[in-house]
Amino acid sequence: MYRLLLPLTFVAFAVPLAAAETLDLPPGGDSARATFAYPTKAIEPSGPITLHAALLLASQANPDVAAARQELSAVEASVLQAGVLPNPSVGVQIQDTKPNTRETVLQLSQPIELGGKRGARVRAAERSRDAATAELRAKEADVQSTVISAFFDLLTAQERVRLAQESVELAQRATTVTSKRVGAGKVSPVEETRARVAESGVRLELVQARRELTSARRRLSATWGNSMPRFGRAEGDLQALPALPDPNALFERLSRSPELARARLEVDRRQAVAQVERSRRIPDVTVTLGVDRNRELGRNQAIVGVSVPIPVFDTNRGNVLEALRRADKARDELAGTETRLEGELSQAFERLSTSRQEVESLQNEVLPGAQSAYAAATTGFEYGKFGFIDVLDAQRTLLAARSQYLRALAEAHRAAADINRILGEPVPAPQK
Repeated sequence: MYRLLLPLTFVAFAVPLAAAETLDLPPGGDSARATFAYPTKAIEPSGPITLHAALLLASQANPDVAAARQELSAVEASVLQAGVLPNPSVGVQIQDTKPNTRETVLQLSQPIELGGKRGARVRAAERSRDAATAELRAKEADVQSTVISAFFDLLTAQERVRLAQESVELAQRATTVTSKRVGAGKVSPVEETRARVAESGVRLELVQARRELTSARRRLSATWGNSMPRFGRAEGDLQALPALPDPNALFERLSRSPELARARLEVDRRQAVAQVERSRRIPDVTVTLGVDRNRELGRNQAIVGVSVPIPVFDTNRGNVLEALRRADKARDELAGTETRLEGELSQAFERLSTSRQEVESLQNEVLPGAQSAYAAATTGFEYGKFGFIDVLDAQRTLLAARSQYLRALAEAHRAAADINRILGEPVPAPQK
């Protein structure tokens, strides 16, 4: 009896192993590690940091990107599992407990999947892997945009502190000149009070600028998971404006957006899942091989059987309908994603164009005029031709123009970062 069962067991186990060898699996023993080549770990510098270094740190240590990579590795494992055949089962039955009349039945059963279930599972798992890859690309583009915005916000905060310090020096100079004129009896002591009040206001702006600088440093270091930044300061050219892309080519590049690719792959994945549910409507066949040892008759009898479920009550209709409706939902979400990204891209392009025009106007006209007016008012006040109120007005105009200039620069870089996030493209070189 056992001589007959041993070949059957070997066949039952050899068939799944031979079929598993035909799967198109990734090379290497560990498919999860073979999927993504992790870069060398970067270390946050203790001195100045550049945009390139910040992007490298965030790409390697950002928690959201790391989670997306782990998800991709997990989905790779699901692709491996999807191609596995069902396990055989071994059964033993004993009839009658008396040794002379005992009948022992040994059975080996192997389910055979029909209707293309295994192929449908593998295709659905592969579509899930493609969607996870697109999700990783979209997350990397989002983190890159966040890093760029935070880096230029930090450059803006550093410049704002520098300008606030210069404003304090200007205010101190005005206070000194006013004090001398009051001591000489040329102006009223009220003018000195105004000068000191204006100086105090500028000092408060310096304190606020330093507080914003601290927050900007922490926002940047948070992109690579560090709440206490080690780097000293950011090094970059804040006044190098991002290039203004061609609007016609811009929307052509939108078709390669990672977020749009993710939405398309979700439609493919849902369709593959629907095919899996359709294949489950076809019942599987279970083949049984065995041997019956009859002690009373003193002989062995071979057993061959086939069992097929009858789909009377459960035809998997509900799961098929659910999968089809989710595929329709994915198509609607794809259309919504296309409309949303087109709108976001248009807004980001307009913001970049407007900010560039504002920067150029402030740089070429407003700032030189405000600086010239302040210098003339200060010189005229020293010679007694203007009152201190004229100096205050000129000083406020100059400070407002500088603040507006910094805001326009920061907005231009944020708009360019949003465009790169939507398109999922590398950071272009800025323009002087």
